Amino acid sequence: MKNNYNKRKERAGSGGKRVGKSLESKTSEFGKKKDSSSKKSEGTFKSSEPKYKRSFSKSTSAKSGNIPKKKSATDEMRLNRYIANAGVCSRREADTYITAGMVTVNGKPVTELGVKVKPTDEVRFDGRRLNPEKKIYLLLNKPKNFVTTTDDPHADKIVMDLVKNACSERIYPVGRLDRNTTGVLLFTNDGDLSKRLTHPSHNMRKVYQVSLDKPAERNHLEDIANGIVLEDGPISSDDISYVNDEEKTEVGIEIHSGKNRIVRRIFEHFGYRVKKLDRVYFAGLTKKNLQRGKWRFLSEKEILFLKKN
Repeated sequence: MKNNYNKRKERAGSGGKRVGKSLESKTSEFGKKKDSSSKKSEGTFKSSEPKYKRSFSKSTSAKSGNIPKKKSATDEMRLNRYIANAGVCSRREADTYITAGMVTVNGKPVTELGVKVKPTDEVRFDGRRLNPEKKIYLLLNKPKNFVTTTDDPHADKIVMDLVKNACSERIYPVGRLDRNTTGVLLFTNDGDLSKRLTHPSHNMRKVYQVSLDKPAERNHLEDIANGIVLEDGPISSDDISYVNDEEKTEVGIEIHSGKNRIVRRIFEHFGYRVKKLDRVYFAGLTKKNLQRGKWRFLSEKEILFLKKN
């Protein structure tokens, strides 16, 4: 048994290393800087930035994405922009689809570039009617004591309070985090993407840092990696290990399951109490350089990554 208890096999063409190794970066994904002078400890969770994350940066378009552009007197817009706003693809890719005859306007095929349409026009791509509303993708570093919901009359604080001034479009959280769980939470009005990210069949990667009330026993981590049975069925982690060998109350766990309170229930099964639970990674997104309670728009590269994966 390897000390980081990683049971997942390497994927062909993925560049390589198992999760325990790939979770390694200059700045820890768990918020602790790596000491390059110290030796790598066995059994230590190597928090990381995956290779593809290097290209994720806050672009100028992300900073200015909430500045409305001027519209024509009739609210017309170019067809490629209409398609891009519907979340299908980029404007450049839309031009390719238009010339290929895959787009119709009010029932008629359009293959000429530069055509303008109105919000009231019926635009279809590959037979599917499009919604012209601009797609919004926003990342929040959720603080504690906020309920993940769009509306709850019984809750004092909900996550929507933190993003209510972000945009004029109606956005909603993708998945949920418990009231006392902090970390990465995505918001969007892209229904197709939201369904894909939350559907169990897509196995979106999630990484959590768990703070326990007492040191975690090594054999318990092995059991979690190999699989245990809870009241609602079997469950196992994809990767689990100590954040560092000095404080064995801090554990990093990677899991794909979206079951309710699954991380807390895993550790409660062995008699631990979870004091803090922080999601540090979700579907390729991290909260790096984002303060607790703050939000930002995703960059174009992050959006493309989510849609392609």
